[in-house]
Amino acid sequence: MAKDTGRRFAAITGASTGIGYELAKEFASNGFDLIIVAEDERIHEVVPQLEGYGVTVKSVVFDLSKRRGVEGFYQAIKAERRPLDAAALNAGVGVGGAFLDNDLDEELSMINLNVSGLVHLSKYILRDMVMRGEGKVLFTSSIASTTPGPYLAVYHATKAFVQSFVQGVREELKDTGVTLTALMPGATETEFFERAHMEDTEIGVSDRETTIEAEHSYS
Repeated sequence: MAKDTGRRFAAITGASTGIGYELAKEFASNGFDLIIVAEDERIHEVVPQLEGYGVTVKSVVFDLSKRRGVEGFYQAIKAERRPLDAAALNAGVGVGGAFLDNDLDEELSMINLNVSGLVHLSKYILRDMVMRGEGKVLFTSSIASTTPGPYLAVYHATKAFVQSFVQGVREELKDTGVTLTALMPGATETEFFERAHMEDTEIGVSDRETTIEAEHSYS
């Protein structure tokens, strides 16, 4: 996909399912060529659907909870030899249950993905955009960022970090031509609850409506 098609170019993380996939469809339907990433091979399966919008899509597999995964994805973006017009940094997971009972490695891995990997990738993408004087980044935060969350305590804390991070950096970049937006979904019908081991909870088994709030404009 290194050939410049003349269309805008966007990167989407966590794009194989759920909100990330829906965001990828929105970008594709609005004429963006895409580079999409997830930690598993399912990311390749969504390429034909996205290319059905008449855009070009590159799919890659990297674990963004690992430093080498973030570095690898950033190098894949640079290899396209195209300026990145927009990015949707959506990759994230949850771990449900009592804090004292939850597996420590699972929670640390969640922090690495939801927080450390996000900061790492943001540093590279935002530096490039500021150098060009334009760009847009959408961060998937959560309604969970607004309140403590018993039995999802660490997850809520990671999303509170994301919300604070976006607000702070957005203020720093307000005169650069680069915009940051926090997307704040509520409980959404995705694989989140299965991956968070919450299938037997009240919210995990209920019918869920997608509730989306975006702080600041994104156009």
